Parts: sequence; C-alpha cells; structure tokens
Amino acid sequence: MRMPRRPALPTRTVRWRFTALYGALFLLSGAGLLAIVNLMALGVRVTAPAGDPGPPQPTLATALEHIGLLQARLSETEATQSRQLLAGSAVAFAVMAVLSVVLGRVVAGRVLRPLRTITAATRRISADNLHERLAVPGPADEVKDLADTVDELLERLEGAFAAQRRFVADASHELRTPLATMRASLDVAVAKPEPVPQQTLALADRLRTELDQVDRLLEGLLALARAQHGVLPDREGVSLGRTVSAALDARTADIAAKGLTLHDGGVRDGAWTLGSPTLLARMAGNLVDNAIVHNHDGGWIRVAATADDANALLVVETGGRVLDREEVARLARPFQRLGPDRTGSGDGSGLGLSIVDAVVSAHGGRLELYARPEGGLRAAVSLPRTDASEDVPA
Repeated sequence: MRMPRRPALPTRTVRWRFTALYGALFLLSGAGLLAIVNLMALGVRVTAPAGDPGPPQPTLATALEHIGLLQARLSETEATQSRQLLAGSAVAFAVMAVLSVVLGRVVAGRVLRPLRTITAATRRISADNLHERLAVPGPADEVKDLADTVDELLERLEGAFAAQRRFVADASHELRTPLATMRASLDVAVAKPEPVPQQTLALADRLRTELDQVDRLLEGLLALARAQHGVLPDREGVSLGRTVSAALDARTADIAAKGLTLHDGGVRDGAWTLGSPTLLARMAGNLVDNAIVHNHDGGWIRVAATADDANALLVVETGGRVLDREEVARLARPFQRLGPDRTGSGDGSGLGLSIVDAVVSAHGGRLELYARPEGGLRAAVSLPRTDASEDVPA
C-alpha cells in the first residue's frame, strides 16, 4: 500500500526561497548604492569664497552686501554638489543594476538546477529503462515534490508495461491451446475408418484454412507486441543483405507462382546493423510477403540493401496501380489495407507493415512508405549502421 504523500512545508517552498534570495540581492544593491552615493557626497567639500575680503567695513550696507555675495556663492556650490550627486547616483544605479542582473542569473541558475536535472533524466528514460528513477535529493519543496511525482508516474508505467508483457505471454499460451485442440479434432474427424462425406472434408479444409489465418494473426499480434515493447534479448550484428536474401530464397515458390520478376537493386553485404536477428528476419520477411501478396500476376519486385556512412538501408519496391499517398501513409497502422485488391486475398492479416514499423522503431530506425508516381509501392527501411566486426555491448 502506497503511503500518502507528505505535504510540502510552506516555510521551505521555492517561492519563499526565491523571495528571500532576490530580496537579499536587492537589499545588497540598495546598500551598495547608498554607500557609493555617500562616498561621493563626502568628496564634495564646501570651500570658503576665494579672495581677500579686505579689512572689515564698519558700515551696515557693506556688511549686507558681503552677506549677499556669500549666499550667492553658497547657492552655486550647492547646485554643483547636487549635480555631482545626481551623476554619481546614475552611475551607481547602472553599476548595481548590472550586478543585480548577473548575480540574479547565477543564483536563479543554481536554484533551478534540480529542474534541469529532472528534465534531462526524464528525457533519458524510455520503455527500455523504466526501472530508473530520478531520486532527486533536497528539501521537501515543490522541486522535490515534482521529482517524486515523476518517480511515481514511472513506477506506474513500469507496472503497466510489465502487465502488458505478461498479457502477451499468457495470451500466447492460452490462444495456442484451443487452436491446437481444434486442429486435432478436425484430424480425428476426417481420419475415421468410415467413409467421410465430401461435405465434411470440404468443411474441414475450410476450417483448417481459417485456423491457419487465425494462427498467422496470432503470430503477427505477438510479434507486434514484442517489437512495440522493445524486447530485444538477442542483439547482435545482422546483415540486411543476407537477411533479405534468405527471405527471398524462402519464398521462391510464391514468387514463381505469380510469375513475378525479381530485380536486384543492389543487395550488398555491407549493410550491417545491430539488433535482434529474429525480429529483423521477420521485418524482411514481411516486406517481401507484402510485395508478393499485394502484387499482380506477372509483376515485378526490386530489392536493394545498401549502406552509407551512418545508416543501413533496405528498400523493397513493387509495380502496380497508382496508389493514394494519404492511404499509403496509413499502411503502417494495424489492420490498414488499400482498396479491395488488398483485402480480398485472405493471405494477410493487416499487420505486416505494422510489424515492420514496430521492429524498425525498436531498433532506432525509420520506415518510409511511398506511392510510386508510375504505380506501386516503395518501402524504405533505414537502421543505424554498424560494422560486422563490432561486438554487442554488454
């Protein structure tokens, strides 16, 4: 049972910390401004008027005139002092404003550093490492509360992914058992010593065909689930050229049955990638199956496996009618097909290209589907390239 979350203490919130920090910075800035102004004020001295006043004049008129002269000079001195204080204050304000911005940026960066750590860690965590946690240390404030919330979310996601994987395994076992039982019942029914009616044999053949279709659908769903979960237990260097060549060799009879012409677009052994041989073989097989099943009799298939500096490339092209580009873009979704010619064969489950897309994504690659202007479909797979001599990282 999960313990209730402890509420954050209001005295240690990020808001109060920012308030205290920036308040202290402004107080320091004000103190510095006053210190500079006072220092400049002390440097301004009121001096006595220059010149020799001469011998004292006993008359009242002369004394009043001398007092007026002193007042005029004092007013001029005060005006000069005011201008100097104003200029000094402006300089001090500009200096302290710059210092406040610089210090505020530094302090804010230090305060927000945990948020950057949380962001980077959250971006790094994916379906393959949901067991990792942020585990941000620090006081019980909003930042710590956010990190704990993200950790709880990751825990729930990890549980959901684990439940899905268990469901895939359980479904595989539970669904295969009744299929095998139905096959065995059909075999027993048609293997009786008494003559079996022709209608029963036809029904048994039809049921076997439907069971084969269900079995292919089940295999496709399981492969799609494994690929979408990124389960790659047997990672090693795989040659796309050899993989697609093996897929073509295994389907030679199907290619010949439809009278398809196979064009070599450049199947080279240098297109190596790091991944699961089982899933990559399924990816290549699905691309070839798609090119065979959804092709017209006497058509053609072009296969190319090449590599550049960064990627291993696998391209499978077919001829045919002109396809709608928007519909082609949806073919990587489960159970998506094009037109009645792609739904009436009964040979596919609508998962072929969905499995290809899931396998490619699990290997860090990209699947691109193009409607050829001349007609037909072009499926291009791009995977991160590796050298055949590279070892699989532990």
